[in-house]
Amino acid sequence: MCGIIGIISEDHAADRLLEGLKRLEYRGYDSAGIATLVDGEIGRRRAKGKLMHLEDRLNENPLDGTIGIGHTRWATHGAATEDNAHPHATEKVAVVHNGIIENYAELKEELAKNQCRFETDTDTEVVAHLITHYMKQGKSPQDATNAALDRLEGAFALAIIFSGENNLLIGARQGTPLAIGYGDGEMFIASDSYALAPLTKKIAFLEDGDRVQVTREGARIFSNDNVEVERPIRITAQSGATTGKGAYKHFMLKEIHEQPAVIGDTMNSFVNPATGGIAIPQDVLDALSKAPRITMVACGTAYYACMVAKYWFEQTARIPCDIDIASEFRYREAPLPEDGVAIFVSQSGETLDTLEALRYCKSQKQKILSIVNTIESTIERESDMVLHTLAGPEIGVASTKAFTTQLTTLACMALALAIHKGAVEKNKAQQYTDALRHVPAQIAEALKSLEQQTEEIARDVFEVSDMLYLGRNLLYPLAMEGALKLKEVSYIHAEGYAAGELKHGPIALIDEQMPIVVLAPGNDPFFEKTASNLQENVARGAKVLLISDETGRKKLKDHITWSIDMETVEPFVAPIVYSLPIQLLAYHVAVTKGTDVDQPRNLAKSVTVE
Repeated sequence: MCGIIGIISEDHAADRLLEGLKRLEYRGYDSAGIATLVDGEIGRRRAKGKLMHLEDRLNENPLDGTIGIGHTRWATHGAATEDNAHPHATEKVAVVHNGIIENYAELKEELAKNQCRFETDTDTEVVAHLITHYMKQGKSPQDATNAALDRLEGAFALAIIFSGENNLLIGARQGTPLAIGYGDGEMFIASDSYALAPLTKKIAFLEDGDRVQVTREGARIFSNDNVEVERPIRITAQSGATTGKGAYKHFMLKEIHEQPAVIGDTMNSFVNPATGGIAIPQDVLDALSKAPRITMVACGTAYYACMVAKYWFEQTARIPCDIDIASEFRYREAPLPEDGVAIFVSQSGETLDTLEALRYCKSQKQKILSIVNTIESTIERESDMVLHTLAGPEIGVASTKAFTTQLTTLACMALALAIHKGAVEKNKAQQYTDALRHVPAQIAEALKSLEQQTEEIARDVFEVSDMLYLGRNLLYPLAMEGALKLKEVSYIHAEGYAAGELKHGPIALIDEQMPIVVLAPGNDPFFEKTASNLQENVARGAKVLLISDETGRKKLKDHITWSIDMETVEPFVAPIVYSLPIQLLAYHVAVTKGTDVDQPRNLAKSVTVE
């Protein structure tokens, strides 16, 4: 969600802090700021909106100093204003913070009685004042910070600098990720290793409860009971290269067009190109084969990938599978079976709801398998087994290539398990494997025509206020994902339904102003049932956009307003291939409306608060 960067060096800090924040833009934010020590005093520059506004402030009024902290904020407590932007500061302390201080209101009331004057609506300002309060009692910066941290409740990552302390940067982690970077005569702190990649390859990840005192010479890490501890320093695999849009107008469009390559890369990590065999790690197959049931947990788009995978695991591998939204899962205290496997799917590997669900499953003795895109994440480090989706950095907030590589990974895993268990006939397994291997080429071919088709339809529908998406079986979750994409980037209200469910209530919404998107490949086993549902809606005045192949289009040509034409695909892989048109439709509707496609309002890429 929010992003943190901190630097302590002999070189000018402000420019490097700004560059670090640019690498954290993908996380989503609505304001930004940096603070440095200028002649021993705290200097700040903050701005509402995009980093270019902060950069303008720094050009107009530069900040000197060789030690500093920076932050991109996604508003939780208090509106997205310059006053509420981080860093927050007193005359003695400047703080940047990711997460939520749950007991800030009582701390604020207590501090107000001690003549503290608050200037913002944020929970973070309490931290700066609380540390200052203890320093005024004569405590050192280190002791004052520890005293303050002992009183904080919630999930947080903090980076703190102090007036008059040109060689001290303090960090703390509780539930929200924080990494330390080791340089030559300089040190760094950041929300993730991606922000540090251009600065250093030597990274250590703090664990929950850790507090770190950073100087130019190194870092001392302490547990929350003040015992000095060591955390392994590793060489990060993150690339220091920045990611640009190239010839594309938006990152979202670029990432849509990258899908043939990244799906191919992901598939080639599991499918032997010479034999066609699927090679999932043996420990994963052994755990899944032994499990009486699989539990899958995720949020947002990753949750819809799990919904698709439930069909694959149950229909093909013949293993019971439960799926849950992470933010609800641990609170219902689900009883979990002995030898069960819990699978957690996350692009960032830092989603706090998913991470807490993972920890619940660990407490219930489940084997933990994570499927993540971002290497070296907290979810990966806390898992027993991990599979990587090889999507590369996904900068657009609305997930596209991460989703399809998640689907690819889950499909390979379900098929490998089915073969391992003997749950699928040999000929059928070969049919599914061949279909999977053909997906990158099918998507590459589809891109040649879908751009124009979806752009033309977008011009017809961009002014509507509501849309419905329908699908059955494997394409039911994809209908929900299509609706989510449209909501995320175009701000049009949309809902996805199982096609047969519409007549059980939502059909009351249907009128001439309500476009309906129907995902119905002509060779789908449930096509006739979906076609019947489509006609029920047409009879009530609905305008229908059919996403189908030639067979389906011919059967329904008299009942549709628009069509997006797809090649015939094996139903097993249809959710991967049919992701493309729903992504492009959402993109072109958003572009036609003029919304901020890559960083939609109110959204964050990595959600590190509950």
